[in-house]
Amino acid sequence: MNAGTSAGLPRGLQNALSRRVQELWGPDLSIAGVRPVSGGDINEAACLTLSDGRRLFLKYNPNPLPRLFEVEARGLSLLKGTQTVRVPEVYGVGEATEEHPAFLLLEWIEPDSSRSPEVLREFGRRLARMHRCSWGFYGLDHDNYIGSLPQRNTPTRSWVEFYREHRLGAQMERALQGGRLPAKRRERLERLLERLDDVIDDAIVKPSLLHGDLWGGNFLLSGGEAVLIDPAVYYGDREIELAFTELFGGFPPEFYEGYNEVWPLDPGYEERKPLYQLYPLLVHLNLFGEGYGPSVDRVLQRYV
Repeated sequence: MNAGTSAGLPRGLQNALSRRVQELWGPDLSIAGVRPVSGGDINEAACLTLSDGRRLFLKYNPNPLPRLFEVEARGLSLLKGTQTVRVPEVYGVGEATEEHPAFLLLEWIEPDSSRSPEVLREFGRRLARMHRCSWGFYGLDHDNYIGSLPQRNTPTRSWVEFYREHRLGAQMERALQGGRLPAKRRERLERLLERLDDVIDDAIVKPSLLHGDLWGGNFLLSGGEAVLIDPAVYYGDREIELAFTELFGGFPPEFYEGYNEVWPLDPGYEERKPLYQLYPLLVHLNLFGEGYGPSVDRVLQRYV
C-alpha cells in the first residue's frame, strides 16, 4: 500500500470512501494519503489522511464475517449513547459488494505516550458509570462477535442461565467440535455448569452494559482520557468485565481505585473472579489452541 496516495486501496473501496468523505465534509475533500497500520488478525487497516489534513481510521475486508462491521458500529453507538466513556466516532459502514470490500470508517485516535494516574482513575469512574446503564434482560437484541468467534446474545432473564447457555456452554460446544476438550476437562466443565448457582447468586446480579472484550489492548489513552475500541457489547454481570481486565496482566491500580469510588465491588468478587475469567479463557482456547488449556484446567479444578 502506498503511504502517499490512496492508490493502494482497492479502486472500488477508494471510490466508496471518497463518496462518504464528501457526503460528510463537502465535495472539495479527497483522500490524500493512505498508511497501513496494525488492525489485528482479522482485517486490513489503514490511516487515511484527507486533503484538509484530518485523519481517519479504516478497517476493511473482502471476505468479512457476516455483519462484522455493522455490529461493531452498533456496539460503539451503544457505548457512546451512555455519555460515560469515549469511543471513536463512526463515520461509515459498508457491506461487501461486487465493487468494494466491507469497511468500517472511524475517527482516528492518536494515542498519548503518558499514563497519568488521574486519567486512569477517571477511566475507572467512567466505566463504573457505564455499568450503571441497564436493560431488562441479559444479552442483547442482536448477536455479535468476540474476536472472530460468534457471540450469542439471546435475551435471557436469568444471568446464571445466560452465562451457562450463551457464554460457557457456547464455547464448550465449539471446543468439543475443535477437539479441545479432553475427557477430564469436559467432565469438569459439565459439572461446573450444573452447579453455577452455588457460586453465583442470581438474585443480586443486575444487567450492566459491558464493553465485553475489555483487555489492555482495547483501550487507548488520548487527549487526557481513555477511549474504548473493538467492543463485543452485551448486558451482563459487571463482575465479568472487571474479571476480564485482571486476566492478561491487569489494568493499573488507579483504574480500580476510580471504579470503586463510584461503584464498589460486591463481597465475594474474588471468589467469583476465576469463574468469570473462564469465558475469555475458553474463547482463547478456541481461537489459539491448547496453550490456554492449562489455564482453563486451573479454573475448573478450583470449582470442581
